[in-house]
Amino acid sequence: MDSCCVAFKPNSPLLNTRNGYGYGCGNGDIKNTFLGERTRGSVWFNQLSNTLRGDDKKENKIKSGVSAVLTSDTPREAVTLKPRRFERPRVDPKNVASIILGGGAGTRLFPLTKRAATPAVPIGGCYKLIDIPMSNCINSGINKIFVLTQFNSASLNRHLARTYYGNGINFGDGFVEVLAATQTSGEAGKKWFQGTADAVRQFIWLFEDAKNGDIENILILCGDHLYRMDYMEFLQSHVDNNADITISCVPVDNSRASDYGLVKMDGRGRIVQFAEKPKGADLKAMQTDTTLLGLSPQEAMKSPYIASMGVYVFRTDVLLKLLRWRYPTSNDFGSEIIPAAVMEHDVQAYIFKDYWEDIGTIRSFYEANLALTEEFPRFEFYDPKTPFYTSPRYLPPTKIDKCRIKDAIISHGCFLRECSVQHSIVGERSRLDYGVELQDMVMLGADYYQTEPEIASLLAEGKVPIGIGRNSKIRNCIIDKNAKIGKDVVIVNKDGVEEADRPEEGFYIRSGLTIIMEKATIADGTVI
Repeated sequence: MDSCCVAFKPNSPLLNTRNGYGYGCGNGDIKNTFLGERTRGSVWFNQLSNTLRGDDKKENKIKSGVSAVLTSDTPREAVTLKPRRFERPRVDPKNVASIILGGGAGTRLFPLTKRAATPAVPIGGCYKLIDIPMSNCINSGINKIFVLTQFNSASLNRHLARTYYGNGINFGDGFVEVLAATQTSGEAGKKWFQGTADAVRQFIWLFEDAKNGDIENILILCGDHLYRMDYMEFLQSHVDNNADITISCVPVDNSRASDYGLVKMDGRGRIVQFAEKPKGADLKAMQTDTTLLGLSPQEAMKSPYIASMGVYVFRTDVLLKLLRWRYPTSNDFGSEIIPAAVMEHDVQAYIFKDYWEDIGTIRSFYEANLALTEEFPRFEFYDPKTPFYTSPRYLPPTKIDKCRIKDAIISHGCFLRECSVQHSIVGERSRLDYGVELQDMVMLGADYYQTEPEIASLLAEGKVPIGIGRNSKIRNCIIDKNAKIGKDVVIVNKDGVEEADRPEEGFYIRSGLTIIMEKATIADGTVI
């Protein structure tokens, strides 16, 4: 009986003939299943010719999905089968819109949020927290951006206007729209946004608008996180998995697990359980084997939980259905929408393996800032390929006269005279006078300059100018914008107080850290 040889070209799939999907050895079995390996066997020629021959019995019919060269033992013509190319669909950033949630009251960051929204709080010497998700969007090619605001939004709106439109970043055919909070009708009368999901719900009509009709996926981001992320990789994972919702997740340790929404997932990455900030036995029940995420046994033992970053991508139709029809009274994504959606939809986990920090408390804000001063920081703003943008200020270089500086970040336009700065961040337009010693502290800087004649006049009158006066010693402290600290001041929290409210004296203490309030005046010789 006639037979033929089968030579599979590289990357060709070896398929089982018993199911009618391809070619194999004469007994119908695939002897070797390695892709691209050269395989030789006998194929019943009559079966082969019946498969390949067309209706007119002359033309050879090419079957898609198989790459092979078939030659008969008898002198017959060779038949080449060409494969069909299979390419995964690529996400088009033009079909993506991002929503940045910037409207929270920011109570955990008080008093830094007394006059500013959380995303408007400075970080890293010259940036604001809102610059993190905005820059990640720009670097990812996403240029349809909505920012939802509510509390103390004046400085945030001003920063967005100066940085991202007008003479700021060029978005081409994209846009940045600030969506201010509006009152909605409720049983008790008019109400403001009741939560993250409610805030998005109030503007969901935007995505049904004609200009946004091509938006297929909606990215929902927080305005108080520090990280660098390519959102297109995140979105591509969402599309590849054909998911309804995808949540970006990170492994976390026991000390922080109860602060986040925790997930459990199956072997395919699908989330099967979601618990928002569980405590006690509920927290213990959310432990999982994080070696499956690529962690070493030692790392997995330290970080036995998988936490949601609060970074979501929804298919637009799924988001509309959940907010408008399925759960019209649910107000929060983390505690209401996501746990319910896990039971009804395909919700996938995307494991983020780079640095991420939730700047949600005074302690985390302080530690994240000081971590930037390390010699080899886990996160840094310096990256020419994915820069972080902020408002242009046109400030001169910092002037430093006979100072001792170690592991510090000194921002633009500062004046430092014969002082010592160690493991600290000094914000823009800061003034440090003779003999000042700063250690383990974050100084947010000033919004404007006082001239030398103005400073001399204030000192002559016994008043305190903006900045830090002579011979002051400050440790473990955060100094808010435009603060005035006199000479011979000592701020070290010598009594180790954990919590204190002294607004009449110009400071608060949170988690053992002293926070000097915005525009506060600390008189000469004060000891805190």
